[in-house]
Amino acid sequence: MKVAIIHYWLVNMRGGEKVVEALLDLYPHADIYTHVFDEQAVSEKIARRIKGTTFIQKLPKANKLYQSYLPLMPFALEQLDLRAYDLILSSESGPAKGVITSPNSVHICYCHSPMRYVWDMYHDYYQHSSLLKKLVMPFLLHRLRLWDLASSFRVDHFIANSSFVKKRISKFYRRDSEVIYPPINIADFYIAEKVEDYYLIVGQLVAYKNIRLAVEAFNQNGKRLVIIGAGSELASLKSIAEGNIQFLGYQSFDVIKQHYAQCQALIFPGVEDFGMVPVEAMASGRPVIALAQGGALDTVIDGETGVLFDVPDVSALNGAIHKFEENYQAFSSERIRLHAQQFDSAIFKHKIKAFIDKHMQAH
Repeated sequence: MKVAIIHYWLVNMRGGEKVVEALLDLYPHADIYTHVFDEQAVSEKIARRIKGTTFIQKLPKANKLYQSYLPLMPFALEQLDLRAYDLILSSESGPAKGVITSPNSVHICYCHSPMRYVWDMYHDYYQHSSLLKKLVMPFLLHRLRLWDLASSFRVDHFIANSSFVKKRISKFYRRDSEVIYPPINIADFYIAEKVEDYYLIVGQLVAYKNIRLAVEAFNQNGKRLVIIGAGSELASLKSIAEGNIQFLGYQSFDVIKQHYAQCQALIFPGVEDFGMVPVEAMASGRPVIALAQGGALDTVIDGETGVLFDVPDVSALNGAIHKFEENYQAFSSERIRLHAQQFDSAIFKHKIKAFIDKHMQAH
């Protein structure tokens, strides 16, 4: 069986790329196609299976400006010749599922998210865009929205990475999907012997992550907050943060693991499609204080593995922190880590292999 994996772009190693690696464990001879590929930014496992890129790769500074070429990506995808493949696995949160395939093949889309910037988060992206982008976005993204819907009918079967994404696939594409959580190597994380007196945030510092809410809450409560990550919001967040808030910037995986294991709890104030960071914190035995929206509803059990708060405002977050501290002894590191085991990469591989085998056999 010839297998092709289509991923939107390969310029870093984040959650989507971890899914690609897990698919390669199942299909080690699969060929990978993408719009843009940076060999220095991805794992060797991915790099050695790259079969081709679209013409976006040849455009000026594509490795840095790839998102600016978004309007060209639907056309670029459709130029890929995939007629020789029996199974096409598209990894979708940018344009990836719109490839043209043979009637004899099966196309399964693992959907991290319908494109946020053209659907439910369009107005958020528009609000934080430059004047030039605001002039062209309504026209370009209107066309991209139509193509995105049309290309959803090219997919034979959808897999959603969370219940939240399953609902969005149903809403925007009117398609059913099966939820299979993305892979996390639980064995990479550990429970520390001693917990330190700080709360933790890990992730990109961009507007939709809503880190500003946490900074404002900790400005008010005076507790120690450590923030690991970089992004466009870094300077703005630093400018409003009080002395009890520490910014560590980008850090290695080893440093992040240590901070997971030693923090009082992880703060997760944004709406994510799934959100691997809370699961990584729980794999380290630490509770998660999260906004009760998005993927956190699949991963965090209120009162057992963390505390959920309903409204994205300072008083609600500080109320959740207070509730956590009042009930601190009720949270067991071992029980929290055991809960995280259901998101392990071995379970992902078992479930996705069974899903693919079932539909290949039916085909």
